[in-house]
Amino acid sequence: MTATHPGTRLSRSLPFLILLLLIQVGALGLLAAVPPVSRDALTHHLFVPSLYLRHGGIYEIPDIIFSYYPMNLDMLYMIPLYFGNDILPKYIHLLFGLMTAGLVYGYLRKRLSPAWGGLGALFFISIPIIVKLSITAYVDLGLAFFSTAAILAIFRWLENGCRTIDLVIAGVFSGLAAGTKYNALITVFLLSMFVPILYVRRKDATGVRGGAKGLGYGFLFLLVTGVVFSPWMLRDYLWTGNPIYPLGGTPARHLAHRGEAAGGESTGHDLSRTLEKITGQGRRVFIYRKVLYHEKWWQTALLPVRFFFEGRDDDPRYFDGKLTPFLLLLPLAAFIRRDPRPTVQREKKVLLAFSVLAFFFTFFQSALRIRYMIPIIPPLAILAIFGLCELHRLISWKNRRAAALFTTVVAGTMLAYNATYTTRQFSIVKPWPYIKGEVSRERYITSFYPEYKVIEYTNRFLSPKDKVLCVFLGNRGYYMRFQPLFVRPGGSLLPGGLPEDGTSGLVAALKREGIGHILSRDDLTASWLQNLSPEKRAETIAFFRHHTMLLYRYGGYSLYRVKKL
Repeated sequence: MTATHPGTRLSRSLPFLILLLLIQVGALGLLAAVPPVSRDALTHHLFVPSLYLRHGGIYEIPDIIFSYYPMNLDMLYMIPLYFGNDILPKYIHLLFGLMTAGLVYGYLRKRLSPAWGGLGALFFISIPIIVKLSITAYVDLGLAFFSTAAILAIFRWLENGCRTIDLVIAGVFSGLAAGTKYNALITVFLLSMFVPILYVRRKDATGVRGGAKGLGYGFLFLLVTGVVFSPWMLRDYLWTGNPIYPLGGTPARHLAHRGEAAGGESTGHDLSRTLEKITGQGRRVFIYRKVLYHEKWWQTALLPVRFFFEGRDDDPRYFDGKLTPFLLLLPLAAFIRRDPRPTVQREKKVLLAFSVLAFFFTFFQSALRIRYMIPIIPPLAILAIFGLCELHRLISWKNRRAAALFTTVVAGTMLAYNATYTTRQFSIVKPWPYIKGEVSRERYITSFYPEYKVIEYTNRFLSPKDKVLCVFLGNRGYYMRFQPLFVRPGGSLLPGGLPEDGTSGLVAALKREGIGHILSRDDLTASWLQNLSPEKRAETIAFFRHHTMLLYRYGGYSLYRVKKL
């Protein structure tokens, strides 16, 4: 085993790693082969593209705040949606996960060995949050791919003597990341800072001229990023006057449309204001969790560590996702010693700095979600393999057999931890009955969303132009072929409250909006009623009793027709 390529004796494990990788990819393929039922797919990533297709092109949808977000991957999803296939978008998203695993493999193969690269690719694609995202029609894996590609392109730029073409490629990937999800603005900010710093620290970049040239490279990177990202900024500017809406402030006409008081927020557009907007909730994070979850001070202080140990899917208290402790523990071992290769040492430092800074930029938000951290997972996966390799090297100096045994046990534990999560997904997603044709599409979706049966009933007799007031439906509009108007808290319609003139005013408001039907979730509507004042509660009950007719009810969801005056 040479010093340049530690672990070359592990090359015999490469075929086995490839087999495990194929099994993992096959499992992900099976888990993705069912109709979409993930929340954000139904409220955003499939819903908005489907509306564009029905409309015949991109158009402004003020009622759906997500429609103002950048949509690089969502535009790709329009292609299969056009042909009536809403499962293929999951495979498009999965493909970006596999391409990111390919980047991890390629980098580690070059810096360590093919076997270490294979272990890194398998480790990454089997991390629980990556598995969860790989079987959904989201966009986070696109963000992971473009962000990682931008970082590795900067490494190549430095390695190749700072060729301009390599930096331009990095800027293109950075712009594609920003055009995929606003979270990438943190990546853009950090990398635009890293570029001049990394250039100035080169041996041949000294003095004022070196500093000026470094700043020039940083500007070039930011310029290319902005050009690639510009179509989405131009769209939002034309629609709202804010190129990164809803970040950086909300235009007055949109505040008014949503029933909020205008003039409450600034409309600054610069990147620093955007980052302040993203991270400005930091002071409230700790208070928020203390009040909502009754956490003790030490529990809140340990949140950055708990992120890697306590994650649970679909549970906001536990970060709505799951990572692995190995992403926290093994990267520390990557710095046991100084790598004799200066290039590799520098790259490890950059990966660590990016991961730590991006983590804390993202951490200080009011809503803590593991998938918001997605850009740091590939760098941490790379550092984890570096760390395991360093531990292997350290032990092998004394006993090679002990080193091989240690590495096998740790790698096996890492993969087993991830495999347990993947296996558990089969009992949650339940793909086999649908794949084998034992369960119909309608029955499968209804098992996750009981309102689907009521929605399909409504689709059958309403036209695409008919408006339906959707009460407590969570903005899940993808399967709706009518025009849903989702209730917004604080609005003038249900459940924000009745107009001042009571029932007659509500009926008039519904008529004015052209709303002829109401689709509601019964339990939440009943709970809302209990919180109204006795007068408002009586008026609301009278409205439903005298001015609506129940058409269909299933699974705790009801469809009413509003009677004409």
